[in-house]
Amino acid sequence: MTTLTETQIIILNAGAQRPDNIAMPLPKGLHGAAARMAVGKMIERGLLEEVDANISKGEPLWRETGDDHGTTLMVTSAGLAAIGIVPELRTQVDAADTTEAKPVRPSVRAGTKQAQLIALLKSPEGAKIEAITAATGWRAHSIRGFMSGTLGKKPGLTVASVKEDGRARTYLISQEIV
Repeated sequence: MTTLTETQIIILNAGAQRPDNIAMPLPKGLHGAAARMAVGKMIERGLLEEVDANISKGEPLWRETGDDHGTTLMVTSAGLAAIGIVPELRTQVDAADTTEAKPVRPSVRAGTKQAQLIALLKSPEGAKIEAITAATGWRAHSIRGFMSGTLGKKPGLTVASVKEDGRARTYLISQEIV
């Protein structure tokens, strides 16, 4: 199991929520030597990949390579797996009719932090942040970001929250995979 720093988790979660898994822009306050060091280690571990930036699409640049060209950072499959996300399969071509593509929902891999979180949220009473933190080892802001962004985009789940007077907020899945 890959141990990630809080900064690495933030970068990977943000990139997983963006089109084409682009990890740029980096979090506010991360720049200069600290950014180069963090990104360098993530590239070494295979969590990020430096790819040519499509300037015409307005992709943010990681670094300029000259002649109006540059590179950007993309979260790899290993980076997605490190934060418990199964890479999304966009379409599946039907064998009988190769001209029509059908959307496919990705499955959640058993034993991942994403699967643990979904199991907690599917329980009838839901789960509080403290229970999710204990189960995943993530910090509260990472959990909330993951629930609001990743769970809705990849497996198509809707997470609801309930706040009762004098009690902590409870989170639960309010819609199953369609």
